[in-house]
Amino acid sequence: IAHTAFYMVAAYGIYYLSIKLGLNPVLSMLIAVLLVTVLGLLAYKFLIDPIREHEGAVLIATIALAMIFQEIVFLIFTGDNLSVDALIDGFFELGGVKILYQQVLTFGVVLLILLVVWFLLMRTRLGLAIRSTAEDREVANLMGMNESRLAMVTLGISVALAGVTGAVIGPLYVLHPHMWMEPLILMMAVVVLGGLGSIKGSFVAAFILGFTQALVIFLIPTGAFLKGSIALSIMIVVLLIRPEGLFGISFEEER
Repeated sequence: IAHTAFYMVAAYGIYYLSIKLGLNPVLSMLIAVLLVTVLGLLAYKFLIDPIREHEGAVLIATIALAMIFQEIVFLIFTGDNLSVDALIDGFFELGGVKILYQQVLTFGVVLLILLVVWFLLMRTRLGLAIRSTAEDREVANLMGMNESRLAMVTLGISVALAGVTGAVIGPLYVLHPHMWMEPLILMMAVVVLGGLGSIKGSFVAAFILGFTQALVIFLIPTGAFLKGSIALSIMIVVLLIRPEGLFGISFEEER
């Protein structure tokens, strides 16, 4: 749950390093991603790992961690809206629509991340171990996999990806202490709609949500504030009609 909070911390870290300290933007991004990854590993080691057998406690602890990050950011940077300079300035027009070069860069980085994650999970031994552990931790342990170490590696990778996301998306959005909440809503909606544990489902669900939000904003030019509500509404409908999601395993099949 706290992954989007790490995304926020990375964005603010880049702001501090590049704007306040005057470091090179690319160097600032690398440092911020590294620091966020270390922070995530420490959080896992000392907060999540001791209670990881209790899912409810983990959920509460990660929400509390996200709130702590939010308050720390608020104390250091106040609640003012801040911005980070784009890596690539300028824009071009396509069909009468202005597209920022930073948006193109962000799309390329996100696409690369998706391909790397897919390859890692589907074509490597580490990915096989991750998927096996996600399916059944006890069986994975019986097969000789170090479940605790594998969980730490997985979390380190996921937090690093959250940091990279904050680095490339940060210049496109206004920074504020609550910026982690909307991505969290979208993340939960994607997982619920696509189906828990389904990579293909996550891709399809993300496209559906993105298209739906863009369509609503197109039809209602002043409806940008509805984005979070749209995601929540879709999530509620899916939970009521098909709780396992589009590509998840049905409860009957699982039994």
